[in-house]
Amino acid sequence: MNAARKGIALVTGASSGIGLVTAQALAQAGYRVFGTSRKVVPSPAGITMLVCDVTDEASVKSLVDEVVRQAGRIDLVVNNAGVGLLGGAEESSISQVQRLFDVNVFGVARVVNAVLPIMRAQKGGRIINMSSILGLIPSPFNAFYASTKHAIEGYTESLDHEVRGSGIRVVLVQPGVTRTAFEENLTRADSPMATYADGRARSEGLMRKWVEAGDDPQVVADTVVRAATATKPNLRYPAGKQSSQVSMLRRYLPRGVFDKIMRKFNEFPA
Repeated sequence: MNAARKGIALVTGASSGIGLVTAQALAQAGYRVFGTSRKVVPSPAGITMLVCDVTDEASVKSLVDEVVRQAGRIDLVVNNAGVGLLGGAEESSISQVQRLFDVNVFGVARVVNAVLPIMRAQKGGRIINMSSILGLIPSPFNAFYASTKHAIEGYTESLDHEVRGSGIRVVLVQPGVTRTAFEENLTRADSPMATYADGRARSEGLMRKWVEAGDDPQVVADTVVRAATATKPNLRYPAGKQSSQVSMLRRYLPRGVFDKIMRKFNEFPA
C-alpha cells in the first residue's frame, strides 16, 4: 500500500502516547501523515509534525491550510488531542472546567469545522473522534473528564447523520485504560477540599494501578486504522478487551447491578 492509495491523514496530539503511536500506525498503513503538537517537536520518521493549539481557532485554521498547501487534500482526521482532570467535581472551579471542555470538546469541534468544507469539496472523508470507556460509564473523581467524553459521544453520533450525505463519516474509537505516562496530560482540581482527600487519593492510586496493567497504545492505534479503512464503518469501535466488556455490561446489565459493580470496582462501600 502507498500514500497515494490511502490518502492524507491528520492526527492531533501526536507528539507522544496514543497520538504518536496512532500516527505511526497510519503511516505504516500507507497514509501520508501530519501530526500536531502544542509546541515545536522533531518529526518522527514518516510523520510531518506541525504546531497547533486546538483551543485557538486561528491556529486550527492555519494548521488545516498548511496541510492542504502541502498535500492538496485531507482524507482522514483523528481528533486525539485531550487533557485529563483528576479530583472531585466540587473541587474544580468553573474556569478550570471550561478550560478542560475547551480542549476536549470545543477543540474537536474547531478541527471538525475547519476540515468539513474541504471534505465536502472532495466528496468524501473520515473523521475519527477519540472517546473513552468514560464516555459510557461514570468515573468518580473524573466527573468532568467523563463529561467531556460523554459530550463527544453525543456530538459524534449526531454529526455523522448530518454529514453522511456528503460522503463523510464520523466515528468513535473508545480506548480502555492504556499504558501511557500517567502525568502526561493530567490536571488536578484547583480547589481541593479535605472532605474528598481520602477518596481522591484512593482514586489516584487505583488509576495508577490500572494504567500499569492497561492496554498497550498499539491496541488503540490498530483500532484507529481499522476504523479509518473500513468500507462501511461502525459508529463505535471499542479498543481492547476491557473497553468491549464495559460496553457490553453497560448495555445489558440492570442499572442497580451496574451501580453495585461500579462502586465495588472503585472501592466504595456498598
